[in-house]
Amino acid sequence: MHILVADDKSAIVQLITELLDNIGYTVESAVNGLAAFELAQKKDFDLYIIDHLMPVMNGVKLVTNLKMKTQTASTPILFITTQDLSLLEKLEEYPMFDAVLAKPINKELFYRAINQFSLSNREKTSA
Repeated sequence: MHILVADDKSAIVQLITELLDNIGYTVESAVNGLAAFELAQKKDFDLYIIDHLMPVMNGVKLVTNLKMKTQTASTPILFITTQDLSLLEKLEEYPMFDAVLAKPINKELFYRAINQFSLSNREKTSA
């Protein structure tokens, strides 16, 4: 899988990249939503991992923009946040997130979510 990570915290990007490298996935990163959106227009990804609160363009706006473009609309989104998950559930954009994880990242929950995306990606490519 080819994955785009959008997060302004380099320690988070490094952690996610290491976790995904360990299972053989290719990772690219962007430091804010605008940079991620521009990269998504140039390359195809199998999954977006998007932080909620970023400068320039936040994660919710990035998700909205990705879902409006034909090229990126069907790519799954793992949304990560430091905010209380019950607050996120109240967002009108919440249904656009395929999965949501709280920070700090729990490795077991992270891998469980990634495995779900990996399974659905394999099913798509074998269909």
